[in-house]
Amino acid sequence: MAAVAKHRSPQEPGTTPDVPGARPASGGRHRAYDGRHRSAGPDDLSVWATAQSTGPVQRKGRYVTESVKHPARMLPAIAAHAIAHYTQPGDLVLDPMCGIGTTLVEAVHAGRDAFGIEYESRWSDIADANIKHAHTQGATGRAAVIRGDSTSILSLVPAALTGQVALVVTSPPYGPTVHGLVEPGEGGVRKSDNTYNDGTDKGNLAYRDLTGLTDGFAQILAGCATLLRPGGVVAVTARPWRKHGQLVDLPSAVIGAGMRAGLTPVDRCVALLAAVRDDALVARPSFFQLQAVRKARRSGTPMQLIAHEDVLVFQKSIGDGGVVA
Repeated sequence: MAAVAKHRSPQEPGTTPDVPGARPASGGRHRAYDGRHRSAGPDDLSVWATAQSTGPVQRKGRYVTESVKHPARMLPAIAAHAIAHYTQPGDLVLDPMCGIGTTLVEAVHAGRDAFGIEYESRWSDIADANIKHAHTQGATGRAAVIRGDSTSILSLVPAALTGQVALVVTSPPYGPTVHGLVEPGEGGVRKSDNTYNDGTDKGNLAYRDLTGLTDGFAQILAGCATLLRPGGVVAVTARPWRKHGQLVDLPSAVIGAGMRAGLTPVDRCVALLAAVRDDALVARPSFFQLQAVRKARRSGTPMQLIAHEDVLVFQKSIGDGGVVA
């Protein structure tokens, strides 16, 4: 873990040994990213080819086997692309809802330092195991997981990290139940690992309605804004989900939450959930996505598969003069 020290300033006083140290606020943005908020025209669209291989293939050998039990895992390629695009080696990356630690693992493999917050000990234990596994594979960055409620993130994180984070990469939960794992059997398809917990702990944002979820997420992003260095970037992955057959527009809700947190929207990118093969997209839908689409089409509704996640990019203003130009 000390191998990355040559990219960093000495650890700031007051930083605990469990959390990667602070670093002066400088640099770290990809040269092609000018930070200006612009409308997405044909020449501005940013498409990330993040599903050239499936999620299981991306994680095989890179993550511990227990990682598959998390019901809503971020594609490693999405986190890796954001980290490569918006940071430089030695920068500090944060995921305030880190789950099994995908953002942290991809950060340390890329020579960045990282820390995450996770509400449920089941997932934070797996995140710890994934970080240790990354270091056995030669990852040079440092990382740590803090157990706690990230709606109160500033009470969990050492004050020395205020203004030091270069990039936040995270994703909000998609409601109380998600697709999870499926296994065919004599009685039909059996679902497993399709909830964040047993549903009794209402402190988990996944068990709030959309308004409660976005209010809590706005609190999290406000805390992240304090931890960001000037010009720091937040990248949130989100996609609509279906409730009683209707799409719930989570991406728009996330944009509103970011703006309430004092962040400025600067980009809206597309992270593909389908592979690009020649001139076509090869969809990688879940069993339940296919089932829902087929059922809708049989009833006469021309429903389409969702083939991407929105990546909603925000930036922290520099002083009172707006975002970096």
